[in-house]
Amino acid sequence: MVTRSLLAGVLSISLAGPVTPLEFGRGPSAGRLPETVYVAHRGGALEVPENSMAGLAAALRSGVVQVLDVDSRMLRDGTLVVMHDPTLDRTTGRRGQVRSLSRREWRRLRLRAGSWLPERWRPGRWRPERPPTVAEVLDRFGGRAVLMVEAKDPASLPGLARLIQERGLAHSVFVNTNRPSVARRAHRMGLMAQLWRSADQMRHDRPERWRDFVALLDVDHEARDADLRRAAGSGIPRVWAHTVNTPGDRDRALRIGCNGIITDAPGRLAAAPARARVRASVRAGLGEG
Repeated sequence: MVTRSLLAGVLSISLAGPVTPLEFGRGPSAGRLPETVYVAHRGGALEVPENSMAGLAAALRSGVVQVLDVDSRMLRDGTLVVMHDPTLDRTTGRRGQVRSLSRREWRRLRLRAGSWLPERWRPGRWRPERPPTVAEVLDRFGGRAVLMVEAKDPASLPGLARLIQERGLAHSVFVNTNRPSVARRAHRMGLMAQLWRSADQMRHDRPERWRDFVALLDVDHEARDADLRRAAGSGIPRVWAHTVNTPGDRDRALRIGCNGIITDAPGRLAAAPARARVRASVRAGLGEG
């Protein structure tokens, strides 16, 4: 069966114990993902504090998702840290540019939970934590989950490759970018290249040109049906839709041919499994009985 409920394929993985490089162990890797994949975007940013260690751990424990997504940026001393925005303003208690900080200054930061989050993450219930470094995320979750790391700073790619490869995680970490040239560089470094594209970009894209170096095409679910179908038929093996937060948008992406769902709201989607007719239409489109 190509699609399945969000609760299928649960990663029953303990967060205790040593990390085993996936190339030599039996942990999750890209090659062992189910045919339809669910990704916690920034850890599931509508349900947990985004890009936080506690949020990522909660997403993994839930059993709803198979992949954890984070964003990476570079500090002034070259340290790679987990943060989506170029500034600290939205998600921490400080203001200013991420790139202006040293590692020591980074460790003094504390994340700020959004007012829309469930009660357990509100002030007084959740003790605000500092945002992690990329190395800390790889050490905590590498070998226990498949990861997506967006390289917000293309200059960080060599350092990111080193962190991934030193830990034996090249087969279980997708390196994400919006730039085809950076995706090609990542592929040449021996990494799994992920390329994301906006709905506007997809109007003019020819994704079949990227199939030799892109392992995962990450497409805007708001793109036109024709553009999504072109992506799904490009020959790139994984075409995952972002950022999908309603059952209706998920069902449309699956029906058109995407085989992965990137979501800020994995719990919400888990409560509404894909409809049977969507599953049947996907199977028929792939010629399965």
